[in-house]
Amino acid sequence: MIDDDAALFRLSARVGRWALTRRWMLATVESCTGGWVGKALTDVPGSSAWFGEGFVTYSDEAKRRLGVPGGLLARHGAVSEPVVRAMARAALERTGADLATAVSGIAGPTGAVPGKPVGTVWICWGMRRAGRSRLVARRYRFRGDREAVRRKSVAAALRGLLVR
Repeated sequence: MIDDDAALFRLSARVGRWALTRRWMLATVESCTGGWVGKALTDVPGSSAWFGEGFVTYSDEAKRRLGVPGGLLARHGAVSEPVVRAMARAALERTGADLATAVSGIAGPTGAVPGKPVGTVWICWGMRRAGRSRLVARRYRFRGDREAVRRKSVAAALRGLLVR
């Protein structure tokens, strides 16, 4: 379990070595994690060789400006598979990155809605290969306080980058 900053650093360094050996650039789009995935990645010295940029799209309006269709947000809500897929796709399209991750969730202590309790987090990983995007999304239900949900979300996003 990733429960401290040192463990997140080690995981981020692993992601960096993995991306560097493939000569891939990474991008992030974050909502509930507020830029923490990008912070974890850029804590690694030399990360500019494999991390290009990140977006914090905390509000629905910010997600729309990134390129998430308003209809998706209205129909499914920000914490949903269609929205994180659109976030990851937008990151790939806007940045030219080879690999992107997008995170949206309900960290709490408020914000729960029917069917989406506190701790619900959607993460998507997108990869561009030969001009085409491949997206994989997964729903998580993390337990703990706001800090714990966010930290677990960051760790899951980083781990997912390693299996793409």
